[in-house]
Amino acid sequence: MTVAITYSRAHLGMVAPEVTIEAHLSGGLPAFSIVGLAEAAVREAKDRVRSAILNSQFDFPNARITVNMAPADLPKQGGQFDLAIALGILAASEQIDGKALDGYEWLGELSLGGYLRRGPGALPAALACQRAGRVLVCNPENAQEASLVENQVVFAADHLLQVTRMLCDPSAALPRPNRLLAAAPSHYPDLADVKGQHAARRALEIAAAGRHNLLYFGPPGTGKTLLASRLPGILPPLTDAEALEVAAVQSVAGQAMQWRKRPYRAPHHSASAAALIGGGSVPRPGEVTLAHRGVLFLDELAEFPRAVLDVLREPMESQSVNIARAARHCQFPANFQLVAAMNPTPGGYAANDPRSARYSREQIQKYIARLSGPFLDRIDLHIEVPTLAKEVLLAHQHPESSATVRARVGQAWDRQMARQGCANGELAGQELDRFCALGQAEQQLLEKAIDRLGLSARAYHRLLRVARTVADLNGQPSIDRQALIEALNCRQLEKLTGAGG
Repeated sequence: MTVAITYSRAHLGMVAPEVTIEAHLSGGLPAFSIVGLAEAAVREAKDRVRSAILNSQFDFPNARITVNMAPADLPKQGGQFDLAIALGILAASEQIDGKALDGYEWLGELSLGGYLRRGPGALPAALACQRAGRVLVCNPENAQEASLVENQVVFAADHLLQVTRMLCDPSAALPRPNRLLAAAPSHYPDLADVKGQHAARRALEIAAAGRHNLLYFGPPGTGKTLLASRLPGILPPLTDAEALEVAAVQSVAGQAMQWRKRPYRAPHHSASAAALIGGGSVPRPGEVTLAHRGVLFLDELAEFPRAVLDVLREPMESQSVNIARAARHCQFPANFQLVAAMNPTPGGYAANDPRSARYSREQIQKYIARLSGPFLDRIDLHIEVPTLAKEVLLAHQHPESSATVRARVGQAWDRQMARQGCANGELAGQELDRFCALGQAEQQLLEKAIDRLGLSARAYHRLLRVARTVADLNGQPSIDRQALIEALNCRQLEKLTGAGG
């Protein structure tokens, strides 16, 4: 047999397009060429595959070897094609039966000794392999990820010899990994560690209950970061579908899989726009995608360049990121919950602190104006976190734990799912008008608030969503005056600056 065909998968954002690998042996001077828009890491497979075959006690063909990777216009990068190339060469040289390769897809980088190494993108590859109706063979760690795809047959192999033994002897079957069906223990920081700050704790509960974006502002050391890190621990557990989405993102990014644990990302304020959104000549997921179905925390928000923060505006609305390059276009999910923290003045202290007296109101407004109005419009809750009194700090308190708050948040989520099938923070259009309808007294109160605070239409709609969440936490069937007032009190940045959203 002079031509053998194997199948593998490339990476293109969150999808894994099929790659057909054709290995052909012909006469002439010995040579080894790989064609089909292969990038450097793929072309280097020639040396890895040659050593792996020789160290697995096979003969490397003394012939002209041509490996074609189709489709030719699809860029191929990474070392995941090594196993498929090696098997194609062995089949083309008739050292293994080429017919035994039918019905399989191969994914794995080879070491010089023939061992299979872990690589990114196993979960999207398994999803695509399932649709193609083939069996996937890969490294044991990748096989553990791929086994999350229901009804997909996955085999794990440590070495090239294990794979060839299975192909030559049907009784020497490869092991199948155990599926991770149960929720892995998730250890989150406990909200009981936070003393005082009742308003900030309540805002965190509202944000969790309705999937609202949240901004804390206050002097250094008041617990803003401490509070933000507790948000994942009070969110309801991930559903099976959500957990699979998170695992797919981690697989594409080459991260260790944390099954059923909500992501928590906290990039430094020196991060670039590409680091947040994703990009590169080969598009890779950014922080907004790595925080998918979890929390993105931006500390020292006013220190981020304004242009960097403004690139978050579109994914905060669309819950996805589209990255366009000259040669390719990729879409990544970005359904994250934003929590941010910042100081209220350039000096870091509260506006009424004597140490802030050297800053005028105009200077304070200019400092906050580093955040654009459209960006602030997309943040539902603006909460001041004041300095704790020493009596509160030294008192032996027993604040509510994350488990207690999570129970109330779960009840509010259940009400939303039963009523509208989505979180309040995702309501839009006619659904917003239907489920956030106000009585006459509440409508008059809201009209006065709009005039006083100068709220935009987007801020008005977000205020309604927050009020609906407060009503759900209180067990109220409709938005009452108390819920509306609490929602208005959660927009404290406008009161600080006197500027609208």
